[in-house]
Amino acid sequence: MSVTVRVPAKVNVQLAVGAARPYGFHDLANIFLAVGLYDEVTVTPADALRVTCEGPDADQVPLDTSNLAARAALALAERRGFEPNVHIHIAKDIPVAGGMAGGSADGAGALLACNTLWQTGASRAELLSICAELGSDVPFSLVGGAALGTGRGEKLRTLDVGGTFHWVFAMAGRGLSTPAVFREFDRLGEGTDIPEPVASQEIVEALAKGDADALAASVSNDLQPAALSLFPELADTLAAGRAAGALAAVVSGSGPTTAFLARDKESAAKVAQALETSGTCQKVRAASSPAPGATVL
Repeated sequence: MSVTVRVPAKVNVQLAVGAARPYGFHDLANIFLAVGLYDEVTVTPADALRVTCEGPDADQVPLDTSNLAARAALALAERRGFEPNVHIHIAKDIPVAGGMAGGSADGAGALLACNTLWQTGASRAELLSICAELGSDVPFSLVGGAALGTGRGEKLRTLDVGGTFHWVFAMAGRGLSTPAVFREFDRLGEGTDIPEPVASQEIVEALAKGDADALAASVSNDLQPAALSLFPELADTLAAGRAAGALAAVVSGSGPTTAFLARDKESAAKVAQALETSGTCQKVRAASSPAPGATVL
C-alpha cells in the first residue's frame, strides 16, 4: 500500500519583516496565497527511511534527513511511537530554491501521507503543531487557500478569497539562500528603526473581494531589496514583466522566483510569452490561485 499527497506552492502577497530577535528569527506578517503548482509526495512501507526525488532540478534536492519530508516522517513517528520505515518519493513541479515553499510543501505532504499510511489518528491541530516545528512555511502548505501567518509565519489565520487570481512565475538561473537573504535584510536595515510587521488590511480586503487591481496596488515584500542586492539581475525580470502588462511584479518570498499578477488568464499568457522571450529568466510558469492545501489523492 502507498499513499500519495498533492501539495501546492505559495506566493507571498505580503511579507512584512520585523527586526531580528535575539534568538535570530524575525517576526513576520506574512499573507500566503496557495497557487496551482504542485509537488506530489508518495510514501510506501520500506525496510528503512529513504527519500527519492524526480522532476525539474531534482538533483538539487537533499535526499538525507535534512530533507523536510524525511524530518516530517521522523517527527510523526517519534510522537506516535512508530518506526519511520518508509520510502518517500517526491515528484517535483514546484521550483527548487525558488521562494515558493517547495521544501515546506514536501514536508507537509510527507506528514499527511505518513499520518494516513500509519493511521495514527493524529488531529489536525497536532499535525499543524508538527508542521510549525519543521519550519515557518510548513503549516501553510498543509492548510492552503489563503492565510495570514504571524510569529515566524507559523501562526495561521485563514483568509477569505472571493475570486481567482492569475499569476505568472519566472524562475531564475540559480537559487537564493533564505538565510542569506535575511542576513542581507539585517545588513541593509542596520541602524534604522524597523517597524513591527502588521498585516495589510487592503490586501485582506482585496483577496476577499477577488479584486486583482486592489491586490496589485498593495502587494509588498520587505525582503525584495535584500534579494535584489544579492541578485541584481532580478530587476530586469521584474521590469520585463511590468512592460508586458503585469498588474504587479514582486520577488516571491526570499526569491529568486519573481511573481507577476495578471488581470485574467489571457493577460497571464501574454506576460508569460513576453518573459519567455526576454532573456531575463530561465523558465516561466503560469498558475492560478487560490489552491487547496495538502490533499490525499
